[in-house]
Amino acid sequence: MQIEILGAESLGVRGLCCFVKTKHRNILIDPGIALGYMREKLLPHPVQIAVDEKIQENIISTWRNATDIVISHFHGDHVPLANANPYQLDIKRLIGLNQDVRIWTKNPSHFSPTEKERAEYLSSILQADLIPAEGKNEGPMAFSGPVPHGKANDNLETVMMTRIEEDKVFVHASDIQLLDDEKVSYVLAWKPDILLVGGPAIYLSRLFDDLIKRAWNNAVRLSQAIDMLILDHHLMRSHEGLDWLTRLTSLTGKSVMCAADFMHTPRMLLEADRRDLYEKLPVPAGWHEDYAEGKVTTDYFVRTV
Repeated sequence: MQIEILGAESLGVRGLCCFVKTKHRNILIDPGIALGYMREKLLPHPVQIAVDEKIQENIISTWRNATDIVISHFHGDHVPLANANPYQLDIKRLIGLNQDVRIWTKNPSHFSPTEKERAEYLSSILQADLIPAEGKNEGPMAFSGPVPHGKANDNLETVMMTRIEEDKVFVHASDIQLLDDEKVSYVLAWKPDILLVGGPAIYLSRLFDDLIKRAWNNAVRLSQAIDMLILDHHLMRSHEGLDWLTRLTSLTGKSVMCAADFMHTPRMLLEADRRDLYEKLPVPAGWHEDYAEGKVTTDYFVRTV
């Protein structure tokens, strides 16, 4: 089994996209991307947009070679969109690229109204059937039932987790945020050797201390039981997320890492660094509007970094 993480917060963008190659399958999970549209009253810096462009190209290239595509849920940082903003992956860029690919999703009965609309657009534009996967086993893949997007019973949004087994067991647990003890136990019952999981959004003031403590305790449980724990996504939208990795490693004696560490590439918490980027590399007024209309590129900022 070969695992490549294509997009995540420690790689400079919002998402939790990865590509898993087994002997007979090429499995692309959560082929979406986004940038925090507004952070500290600032639009994405062009340096971050340049990284976004590169990762979008990697996702498109990988889409061409996939036998299976898994969509854990239909948020804009996890799935291509029909109404994508300039920093998300537009479905139209995927038309005709891979007509034979199988696309696995949550069961339609668990779609929110927005997810239902996005699923219909995806199916219609790509002329592809979406296969309900929750609770199924298919080749090396197994899929969970609906799992809370964050805290249990907090909202109606759910995600689907994926288990892939060949020489080892890899689990992709998107957006569970470690806030539901029962679902963390579910992950542990799958006995992963490698777990890629979205941690809690500790940068948000609405995440109360008791929830942060619960997420921490669940991170400790996972770290103690799993050889390779990769914590990323919401957790890496602030530098405090990196402190979690250090503390967990010290406490449990296990190496806990982010996606960038797993990919042996420098950590780029570009959303957390947005204000610093603006101070170091000022952005001309109107640049984002011109970028959206194709009048300017990120080339100058890439050369300057």
